[in-house]
Amino acid sequence: MRLSPRPSTLTAAVLSALAALGQAHAQAQAQAPVPPALPASQAQAHETTLEKVVVSAKRENRVSKGATNLPLEIKDTPQSISTIDRQDLVDYGLTGSNDALRYGTGINVEQYETNRTTYNARGFDIMLTQIDGLGMTNDWGTVVGEQDTYLFERIELIRGANGLLTGVGNASGTINYVRKRPTNKDGGEVIVTAGSYDLGRVALDYNKVLTPDGAWAARLVAAFEDKDSYLRALHDRRSTIYGVVDGQVGDNGVLTFGFGYADAKQQSPFWGSLTLNHEDGSQADFPVSSSPSQDWTQWYTRSYNAFVEYTHALSADWDAKVTYNHVRSAEDTKLFYAYTLTGYLEPDNTGLIGWPYRSDGKSGSDILDANLSGRFSAFGRRHEAVVGLSYSKQKNDAVFYTIDPSSPAPALPAFPYPGNVYPEPIWGATASAADGDQQLTRLYAATRLALTDQLKGIVGLNAINLKRDGTSIYGGGVALDNDKMNDVSPYIGVVYEITPSMNAYASYSDIFQAQEQRDVNGQFLDPMKGVNAEVGMKAEWLDRRLLTTFALFSAEQKGLATFAGTDANQQSYYEPKDVTSRGFEAEATGRVSNLTNLTVGYTQLKLTGPDGNDIYEWVPRRTLKLRIDSAVPTLEKLRLGLATRWQSDVSKLGGASQDAYWLADAFAAWRLTDAATLRLNVMNLFDEKYLKSVQYGGYYGAPRHYALSLEYRP
Repeated sequence: MRLSPRPSTLTAAVLSALAALGQAHAQAQAQAPVPPALPASQAQAHETTLEKVVVSAKRENRVSKGATNLPLEIKDTPQSISTIDRQDLVDYGLTGSNDALRYGTGINVEQYETNRTTYNARGFDIMLTQIDGLGMTNDWGTVVGEQDTYLFERIELIRGANGLLTGVGNASGTINYVRKRPTNKDGGEVIVTAGSYDLGRVALDYNKVLTPDGAWAARLVAAFEDKDSYLRALHDRRSTIYGVVDGQVGDNGVLTFGFGYADAKQQSPFWGSLTLNHEDGSQADFPVSSSPSQDWTQWYTRSYNAFVEYTHALSADWDAKVTYNHVRSAEDTKLFYAYTLTGYLEPDNTGLIGWPYRSDGKSGSDILDANLSGRFSAFGRRHEAVVGLSYSKQKNDAVFYTIDPSSPAPALPAFPYPGNVYPEPIWGATASAADGDQQLTRLYAATRLALTDQLKGIVGLNAINLKRDGTSIYGGGVALDNDKMNDVSPYIGVVYEITPSMNAYASYSDIFQAQEQRDVNGQFLDPMKGVNAEVGMKAEWLDRRLLTTFALFSAEQKGLATFAGTDANQQSYYEPKDVTSRGFEAEATGRVSNLTNLTVGYTQLKLTGPDGNDIYEWVPRRTLKLRIDSAVPTLEKLRLGLATRWQSDVSKLGGASQDAYWLADAFAAWRLTDAATLRLNVMNLFDEKYLKSVQYGGYYGAPRHYALSLEYRP
């Protein structure tokens, strides 16, 4: 079944979007709303009564709570934080979250299948992905599918233990997607893209102020993408829509509510990776288009997300906030796994065995968070604090289909083979594949104390109660009967202002993580404990336009589940190990001139196991990321950009290896008019051949390819 849209349908959608955007812009010019002014009576009574909250001011001054749950600037946060902002996402054509995260300082994207990915930082898998600061850990550290980045204002990458952000996690870091919210101006944009592999994409973003006084506003974001691939027979279709409304409630309240829907359909996906090794130690070199999948396979995912957020100003210094987030998702899969019993190919590239698989799954999560934050005076100084209570629950339920014994199971020919060598089996009855739930209750608190004019201290803690229950929970094969765990995680940090533009800092935190991996006997491993210590300096240069960060870190995971092999049923088993990561990171980001933006980040680390020797050889020990864009002085309408990524060599014991490699992407944007911009993107500029991961196996990255976009902002 072909999933590409008909050209007439796509064209009609684009023209309709452009017409609607132009008409809305004309109306906005005729009746542009003005933010409400503060009544004189309230202004005069400022010292005795609470001023009315002005929503428009809050929209323009949203501040991230970063790594501490406190509204701090990145320079004042005693932990490493990087961001990928909306303009970079658009300029470099980063429409999917996996491609975007590859640009993040200290983040490695290990995409071992076309629809499953892990991320790591400081040597360890990132277990926590959040949206607007809320989220639950990813099962096994694996993310299925990817987010459409057009929904987000920016992506924050917080490295180190995340004890103040969630009650469970590890010493790697946190990815936080910050959603677009309503603004104070009517208007928006539409972006139409075409490119290699029959890429077709339309993205629409429109904001509308709903009331004459500016108190209520709404924003609608939608993206549709359809494309083939450099991989044989792979086809992706993704539709995403998101709407959000915020506004004034009474004199002191702000209410926000939103809804999102995403539908992704992938045909002929990878399930499992390429088998690349021969028994003699040599590594096969296949065409980049090689795929073990079959034409009848598919991986469909759907998700629904709704949230409500209410903030109430209790006084000029204190706010109370309640947030509820609800997520439901479903997966339908028909997959094909090609493997060998020995882990090696025969010299003629035969020896692969086929394993068809079909499943239906659904999951859901609910998060309710309430907190109180603000400023207080003590000992003649002003300080900040936050205290909150959070409750979250998650449910997973999946079934797999048995295979009728009469279904043919032909031997696979030498690889690479075409997509019709193994017919779809006759599917039988269903059986449980995963059935489990977990509940997490946590109490968290943090305060930033002004110890002197130059010295600030941050102290915080999380107290958690985790319950897990289910049969074959997360596919682990072991029943849990109301398993309970409790833990307290502290956070301590100090920031010293050397000069008004330069800070030195230090921080310590630990974190607790229940593990879903099982040992060779089928029993779940004990919880892991992560510890993170970091010292560094942050400085602003060029009139605060450029921020530099240098950090020395030490991260330890105690009892970390480490892959130990596969059993006769091809089920992975693990063993606990104490793993230590030590290294440093350096980053510079901002404007180096009126015309030029720069972000460059370098990470170097060492990973050692309990015996003191190197471990996790699939994690690159050195990475360098750079993005630079600039207007051309002699051609004011032209902007050029270059993004490069370099990593050192990696390997997997008994698996594949990948030499160090350097990738480069580039764009050229030409401003046709004040409202229209034409942008050309070239990905993998030098046509490098490389494996995207070797952690669980891998496959080849895309060769050089192109995209051409027309961006219209009336």
